[in-house]
Amino acid sequence: MNKSLQTVFDYHETTKHSQQRYARSLGYMDWSTQPNPFRNYNGSQSLQLPLAMDNTTPPYHLLGTDLPSAPLLKESLSQLLQFSMGLAAWKESGGSSWAVRCNASSGNLHPTETYIILPPVLKEQEEKTSIFHYTPNNHALEILSSFETDFWNDVPKGSFILGLSGITWREVWKYGERAFRYTNLDAGHAWQSVVVSAKMLGWKTTRLDSVNDNDIDTLLGLQQTDRFFEHEHGDMLLLISPQEVKPSLNLNTLLQNVPLKFEGIANRLSPSMQAWDIIPQIEDATTAPQVPQKSLECLKIEKDPTQESKKVVLERRSVHIMHKDTSSITKEQFHAMLQSVNSSLDGKENSAHLCLMVNRVQNYVSGLYILIRNQKDKESLQEQMHDSFSWGETDLDNLYLLEEKDLSVLSKSISCNQDIAADGAFSLGMLCNFSEQLQSHGAHRYKELYWECGAVGQQLYLEATSLGLSGTGIGCFLDDMMHGLLGIKDNRYQILYHFTIGRGNVDSRIMTKPAYNKEDWEWE
Repeated sequence: MNKSLQTVFDYHETTKHSQQRYARSLGYMDWSTQPNPFRNYNGSQSLQLPLAMDNTTPPYHLLGTDLPSAPLLKESLSQLLQFSMGLAAWKESGGSSWAVRCNASSGNLHPTETYIILPPVLKEQEEKTSIFHYTPNNHALEILSSFETDFWNDVPKGSFILGLSGITWREVWKYGERAFRYTNLDAGHAWQSVVVSAKMLGWKTTRLDSVNDNDIDTLLGLQQTDRFFEHEHGDMLLLISPQEVKPSLNLNTLLQNVPLKFEGIANRLSPSMQAWDIIPQIEDATTAPQVPQKSLECLKIEKDPTQESKKVVLERRSVHIMHKDTSSITKEQFHAMLQSVNSSLDGKENSAHLCLMVNRVQNYVSGLYILIRNQKDKESLQEQMHDSFSWGETDLDNLYLLEEKDLSVLSKSISCNQDIAADGAFSLGMLCNFSEQLQSHGAHRYKELYWECGAVGQQLYLEATSLGLSGTGIGCFLDDMMHGLLGIKDNRYQILYHFTIGRGNVDSRIMTKPAYNKEDWEWE
């Protein structure tokens, strides 16, 4: 086993929570070093974007269909960013205020930053390709670099690139050594947010999986370390286009033309940082070149009519309390949520399966279920899990009843004793094909597995919201207690993310205010 893979396996084992110990962290909130949730580049020119709040968007249930493609303009670009990585609202309580964004984030810490590589479509670009950084707090683009390139001749007209990066320190501040997991879950949340927002405009999103991390850093200016106080690393590049594009798209033409020096100095997010040696070790190990996965055709599902898509995106929230007495949901709602994530979200083979602890779903007995999202894994899962499991078929394809049992108490215990896991309609753990995937695709695959789980989580958030329900991602869970429930004894499969669905309690003490004040908004 190579050194990078060993580092990944060691990190994953070290950062597990258990009844005996949690993964290492400070154990308290050091408010004096709380990182700024908003990045900006001092000295760069800012380009204000028009608000898209009054834009009409397609009904949510039509986002999986072939919608007409919008032209690439300032207005359409603005809508994409506002309904994916922008603010959804401001919250106020007890003299404090905080922003809620369209993309979910562990602890609302938002380690993910957004960059745009845009062909010359805006008048401000002066007929040059530009690299921008998106600032969600004021819904603006910061111009970091402009240059000439022939790259856009190789892609459909109206295409551009969106880059996602991660600042692990934002999660490390609260979660210590386990933070790298959450940073990559949040990258997955952001990725799916972009995918959904692009669908509103009839655009296709393709992750360019042939680009290595060093090239991503070069394109986003992140290798220019003298411009940064905290380390920021590139995660993925997404080509957004009116047409399907191969993930193996060659970016050499673009890379050859990128200037060596960008404009602007990144703002300092904290006066100081707590160092955890394990974090740079896992970051370095997972920068190994990624091995692309085979593409496949995604299945389309029909959904019942629902509300406008922007309403679903803007109303998505993580709740902290579930109404236990009213959290029962219908079979149809249950099936709709599972069907929304049953097939591939990105055109690649699924690695994550959903192990469900069902408490309050009409016409379903309480018990342990599994949704197998890749039938290739079914036989090995049966071998890995308890021999006593029944594997009974249900009314939903690929969903099996493993054991009839009241799991409300155990689900709470597994989720670090959080009531929310037991009080909803159901909770779940995302069980990933782990060691085999890492050995086949390399250490970089560790991040990609979390991206897949984060994307599934974001989709569950949106689907629950569209049905009038609530969802919450759960990063704190006892890894091996969940494995013990399933009968998993080695790392062939591992749980990477927990989630719960039900009917959330709205705290009346917390005020909600608009994300952006339209009266103060001026743009040309």
